[in-house]
Amino acid sequence: MCGRYFIDLGQEGSELIKIIEEVKERYKNTLELAAMKTGEIFPTYIVPVLTSASPLLMKWGFSRFDGKGQVINARVETVPVKPMFRKPFMEHRCLVPASCFFEWEKRGPKKQRYAIGLQNTLYMAGLYRFEKDVSVPLFVILTRPAAPDIAFIHDRMPVILAKDMHEAWLSQDADNQEILKHSAEKLLYQEVLR
Repeated sequence: MCGRYFIDLGQEGSELIKIIEEVKERYKNTLELAAMKTGEIFPTYIVPVLTSASPLLMKWGFSRFDGKGQVINARVETVPVKPMFRKPFMEHRCLVPASCFFEWEKRGPKKQRYAIGLQNTLYMAGLYRFEKDVSVPLFVILTRPAAPDIAFIHDRMPVILAKDMHEAWLSQDADNQEILKHSAEKLLYQEVLR
């Protein structure tokens, strides 16, 4: 599962800074830009997301069919068949840029938070859709079984795609299942002390 991630604009030369600048130009003087978040990202926040056309602002979480809350993640194993995800999986794929994502290891009654990522910006595979009465598209992050090195923290993790897979993932003609086999396995992690 991925329930929080981080956009760090303090890293010099970060790809995230370029993405944010493009978004600022595209959404200049709009309410959507005023609502954009960086830093620690929670579900329902409006954030930059990459599509095949350009970076767009999107809100994290599909509305549930019953209207009670949001769905923030989608299991890669079931997206091709689940009604909520089937069409976005075929037509509306995206990449969610981040500095890292957070996960919690259960230690008895306590939980230890970890920041997990790569040496540079990571790109989580996502799906998006449009909903009425929402000014921006909504997205979910695809998850998969955790890589062996971090499975002790949590049993799920985001699908993280390397740069050479980005164009294919965003393409309408992509072999989605084949691309998802190329999700990152080697991740860096560290305990977050508070």
